[in-house]
Amino acid sequence: MEKVKRSGKAKSTPVEAWFAAQGWKAQPFQQEVWAHMVTGRSGLLNAPTGTGKTYGVWGGVVNHALHDSEPGLRAIWITPLRALANEIADSAQRMCDGVGLGWTVGTRTGDTSTKERAAQKKMLPHLLVTTPESLHVMLSSKGTAALFSKLEWFVADEWHELLGSKRGVQVELALSRLKALRPQLGIWGISATIGNIEEAMDVLMGLDQRAHLVDRTRSVDPPGRPTPVLVRSNIQKPIEMHTILPKKVEHSPWAGHLGLRLAKSLLPIIEQSTSTLIFTNTRGQAEIWYHHLLDIAPELAGTMALHHGSLDRNLREWVEKALDEGRLKAVVCTSSLDLGVDFRPVETVVQIGGPKGVARFAQRAGRSGHRPDAVPRIWFLPTHALELVEAAALRQAVNSGNVEARQPMVRSFDVLVQYLVTLAVGDGFDPRTLYDEVRSTFCFSTITPEEWDWLLTFITTGGKSLLAYDEFRKCVVDNDGLVRVDDRRIATRHRLSIGTIVSESSLAVKYLSGGHIGTIEEYFINQMRPGDVFWFAGRSLEFVRVKDLTAFVVKSKATKGKIPSWQGGRMPLSSYMAKVLRSQFTITPNNVKEKRSAPEMTAVQPLLDRQRESSIVSTEDELLIERFESKEGHHIVVYPFEGRLVHEALGSLLAFRMSLLKPITFSIAMNDYGFELLSDEPIPIQEAIDNDFFSEKHLLDDLQRSLNATELARRKFRDIASISGLVFKGMPGKPVKERHMRGNSSLFFDVFTDHEPDHLLLRQAYDEAFNLQLELPRLHAVLQRIARMRIVLKDPGNFTPFAFPIIVDRLREKLTSEQLEDRIRKMTERLEKG
Repeated sequence: MEKVKRSGKAKSTPVEAWFAAQGWKAQPFQQEVWAHMVTGRSGLLNAPTGTGKTYGVWGGVVNHALHDSEPGLRAIWITPLRALANEIADSAQRMCDGVGLGWTVGTRTGDTSTKERAAQKKMLPHLLVTTPESLHVMLSSKGTAALFSKLEWFVADEWHELLGSKRGVQVELALSRLKALRPQLGIWGISATIGNIEEAMDVLMGLDQRAHLVDRTRSVDPPGRPTPVLVRSNIQKPIEMHTILPKKVEHSPWAGHLGLRLAKSLLPIIEQSTSTLIFTNTRGQAEIWYHHLLDIAPELAGTMALHHGSLDRNLREWVEKALDEGRLKAVVCTSSLDLGVDFRPVETVVQIGGPKGVARFAQRAGRSGHRPDAVPRIWFLPTHALELVEAAALRQAVNSGNVEARQPMVRSFDVLVQYLVTLAVGDGFDPRTLYDEVRSTFCFSTITPEEWDWLLTFITTGGKSLLAYDEFRKCVVDNDGLVRVDDRRIATRHRLSIGTIVSESSLAVKYLSGGHIGTIEEYFINQMRPGDVFWFAGRSLEFVRVKDLTAFVVKSKATKGKIPSWQGGRMPLSSYMAKVLRSQFTITPNNVKEKRSAPEMTAVQPLLDRQRESSIVSTEDELLIERFESKEGHHIVVYPFEGRLVHEALGSLLAFRMSLLKPITFSIAMNDYGFELLSDEPIPIQEAIDNDFFSEKHLLDDLQRSLNATELARRKFRDIASISGLVFKGMPGKPVKERHMRGNSSLFFDVFTDHEPDHLLLRQAYDEAFNLQLELPRLHAVLQRIARMRIVLKDPGNFTPFAFPIIVDRLREKLTSEQLEDRIRKMTERLEKG
């Protein structure tokens, strides 16, 4: 909202009058949304972070509801983070009170107390701010038709965050049910900019609206529901980006070597700002940076805090409140603070290391300047020299205004199985009616009658493979044809398992004397022995023992200790980010001035010059392959610049195809820039090039043979088994141990593989392994691009600056930190000698 001088002039609506009373002026996009919502129209609001999106939609709900304060649930507001629920509720209640609308606003998340839940059973608030999981718990209640009988609005906040995840599928399914109960339900999404914003609206609205969405220029609505509208903000918020440049760029870059050396450069930034958010990409990095900043600037103690998803909720909420009140100078955080309604004092944002995506970078930048008239300000701190090229790419991307698309999920049958049992636990469902509802969603638009029948058989009998086991007969078909759950034990266990967020099994971390600190994954604690010291929540802790799935600790005075790591911490380079990154190496008459003026490219020039001395810096039209020999063996390093996941698949594919020429064993290492194949015998790379081994022909078959597709699918199946209810995660306070969960899901995987290979959940596991983990569609596109490129094979005689970080990543997996430091020192000396 834009601040204006107060005036006594009457406004056209109570909401605008309330805005004026706050000293605000409604933005044109807010007024446009309000005008559409007064007529009951649905749509999606696309606006930058910090421009008033929340009040843009909530003001429309209030305008539509003026003078209507009868009891009953009128609006549902979905938020992806339960930590935001109270903040959104407070903002909504302020507006209701300000305009004289007698509405109550409540929240329902996993943090809602039992007392409050009981009160909500008797009387729901007018507006309920909730999460996808809690909404599905409501759908498992009896009497849902009465519960939602007065519902008029459904709002999906931060829809760009939910899209492309199974939580987004939960929203799609819930909406299909609510639209059946309330055909005139108004639906609004709120989204930051993404590359496929119109598709994002289509997914939210459902395919029953698709015919209405084909021609967005229609002036007359088709019969039925009005055509949804896409409202875009005209506010342009250019991002003020600064890069922290090293005084000298080493010829031997490797992940992490540069970042901590530049840490002192952060101190004046923190000092000169009212408050600063320091974003890292992983929880482990957040712990390291918090610890290191306190080491080099002890005076920050008490004014700097740590925030990530594994810390205790009370601690996170304290940090958020202290930040909002201006009591903290800096917070080291992860994506746990990517989103939020308003942190007014945040003046500056710092990004540690490449964010791997333009949208993520822009989202984080938007946490500063969180007002329409403020400029987002972000500092980029590279953790190794080549990330300076990523910085230049980010600068170009944010200036162009282009960001990545978010691909919606399709055919997530594990979520659908859970949803069917959810409805069966509640009032039950008519399979024929529900089939049409489910098919109206984007995710399940291609489901066939045969697949639907299979799903019904699965939840009522366990399916062909589990027919003999009563515990998998979760639902029954009544005489009236409705599918229901009539076993209270099954219903209770199912309600406890509703949700799609699956993580590694975690243990609570508590002081021996009492006091909860947070949670750490079980596999990390299993490596600890009594007396070992580790750093967590910014504290030095000594491990004592594990009891009842709790790791007990005491405070330690040790200055060194292990830093917890969390599985799946590394983020891959997005396709669009990879494209812009490659373009930084291509200099043409049209861009030579721009490239040479970029401070990041100027700083990294010594490294690029050193690369050119023994090899080349490839352009967008070239694929560089380097071949050299060392004491370790024969090396081939390929540089597609397509991201870690794609390189893992490409490396395995190339290794397999070359093994067809002659029996040969490889080890594979990769980073976001390229991959290395290492063997103890000469690698036939020239023959591979001559035989077109980068072809996309027979890609799927070759990948299945080269990557052990069965094991990849088995890993994916563990999450699918948990979401679908095949494996029970345990009762509150008594979760099933990780190894038991893994063993149970693996057993099901083997049974279905042997006896029911067309099992829908088994097929889904393979689909997810190839399409999500290996990014098969993107891999096809990469191979098509390589087919148009000139392949350049170089023999530099030694590893080059580009190869150095890939080799260090491989050594990191098998050497201690002391051994790694010694090896890096020797490799650096060797590289400098040429």
